[in-house]
Amino acid sequence: MDLMEAIKKRYSCRSYKDRPIEAEKLSQILEAARLAPSARNFQEWRFIVVTDKSSRAELSAAAYNQSFVAEAPAVIVACSRMQHLMRCGQRAESIDVAIAIEHIVLAATSLGLGSCWVGSFYPDKVRQILHIPSHIPVIELLTIGYPADDPKEPKRLPLEQIFCEEKWTFQ
Repeated sequence: MDLMEAIKKRYSCRSYKDRPIEAEKLSQILEAARLAPSARNFQEWRFIVVTDKSSRAELSAAAYNQSFVAEAPAVIVACSRMQHLMRCGQRAESIDVAIAIEHIVLAATSLGLGSCWVGSFYPDKVRQILHIPSHIPVIELLTIGYPADDPKEPKRLPLEQIFCEEKWTFQ
């Protein structure tokens, strides 16, 4: 599958088959994250891959009881070891982790796996479950697995509503 096809096929999967992810595929998607760019090449993201069923159930509870979190054969918990404010005023850790996660998502899609970004969770509960130190920000959860649902094409705005040239021309 080429990149544009993976981009077009990616969707937020919230139903997974009870089928483990092959170690080779998991390694490939983690390698995609490792290759992602980061601010000043700090590479401060850290990922915890959770496949244990009881731990996934605990993460599901920490994610406002979203059942698909427990259903997914893998949950990747994305953290950052550093908090860095870029010169533009934006926090680097959230952006860097987002880039790496999107690399994972696209690699997973290309391998026939589904995924879903999960931003609705209690960070302190996730920290407790996975023994993450209190000074480490828990930025995102990501479910990964073989989809059990059919993708629905997301509604997207037309290009002319999100791009302009040379200067701000939006209403």
